[in-house]
Amino acid sequence: MMASPFPGMDPYIEDPEIWSDFHNNLATEIQAQLNPIIQPNYVARLTPRVTYDIVEVAQTRGIRPDVAVWQSKLLKESAVDAVAIPPAPAESMVTLELPLRLLTVEIHYTETLELVTAIEILSPVNKRPGHDAYRNYRRKRQELLRSSAHLIEIDLLRGGTRPPLEKPVPAAPYYVTLSRADRRPHVAVWPIQLWDKLPLLPVPLLEPDPDVPLDLGKAVTAVYHRGGYASLIDYSQPPPPPPLSDEEAGGLAEAMDVGRKAYNVKRET
Repeated sequence: MMASPFPGMDPYIEDPEIWSDFHNNLATEIQAQLNPIIQPNYVARLTPRVTYDIVEVAQTRGIRPDVAVWQSKLLKESAVDAVAIPPAPAESMVTLELPLRLLTVEIHYTETLELVTAIEILSPVNKRPGHDAYRNYRRKRQELLRSSAHLIEIDLLRGGTRPPLEKPVPAAPYYVTLSRADRRPHVAVWPIQLWDKLPLLPVPLLEPDPDVPLDLGKAVTAVYHRGGYASLIDYSQPPPPPPLSDEEAGGLAEAMDVGRKAYNVKRET
């Protein structure tokens, strides 16, 4: 089983053909990782929300119409008197929107089902100004920040507009933020470079219970293997947009070289 050549987040997973599958698999993996260590007092649940995304015709493989017209044998045999219908005088296109199901991991206190911690995995539509999902997520985020629940935001996408922070943080392609309800407006930030390992994150619960660990790197690795992404990704091609900076391009080449060597050593042994 081939591993990703990157020590942390693999930018090739950001390809639209892979991302939606990865997004929901990661939410499921986080739930599976947390439930054994937070039960019985807490439970991690998956909360779906559905939005719509505009897609290009080239991306609509596998789409089926809601209504299909089938030609019966009887109709075919009686079609000798069919009227010739001329084609339409012009042709255009309609906007095609497909439903997009996104999952949030929510930790609830089992006795009251109180929301304790929300773990949000950002999706491209959450970072696209003007999109309904962008506005809806900003609204939901603000509601969470005004509540008594903790909020963890996992942003493993280089593109798009990130949720705002009041103070500047080190530049990085990926970020994780943790807003503890009792420490707002202060937010803990993990800037993650292409060549960095993904962090071990603290997941806060209710006082006086201590934080529990979320191994983000372990979760991403498990999803990479389970999703079979190594068979879908062509690493000889550049990663999907946005373009890499010179520093990121150098880090990408170095990370992939280290990853290939580690994979070869593992395969030989």
